[in-house]
Amino acid sequence: MPMIQISFAAAGRPGLESQIAALAAELAADHLGKDPALTAVSVVAVPPAHWFAGGQSLAAQGVAGFWLDIRVTEGTNTKDEKAAFIAATFAAMAALIGPLHPESYVHVVEARADAYGYAGLTQERRYIAARPAP
Repeated sequence: MPMIQISFAAAGRPGLESQIAALAAELAADHLGKDPALTAVSVVAVPPAHWFAGGQSLAAQGVAGFWLDIRVTEGTNTKDEKAAFIAATFAAMAALIGPLHPESYVHVVEARADAYGYAGLTQERRYIAARPAP
């Protein structure tokens, strides 16, 4: 049930939002075991002239950039899974939107189960409800 938020800047590449959303959900499924049916994705395109890294716009540098923020329930993924997700996301975004500025980020945010949920229930409540009766 992750929430994925992505901002990206890529010159001359309009209409990538649906491809980026699908890619992010696929990567979350493949590397973090997240169910695509329960994954929400928000994608925002930023003009490369409005994205700055190292004091210069990406437009001036002739590169693309992105920031991906994924919220998952704390403790549901290992360090190795998160590292694989970060590496695969950087590589996949480079392949999709072009050469990336190295200051492109992937942030896996681990939210406590009692402070994160969907459809009006926390993940902790879902866990408790799913446990078999003693």
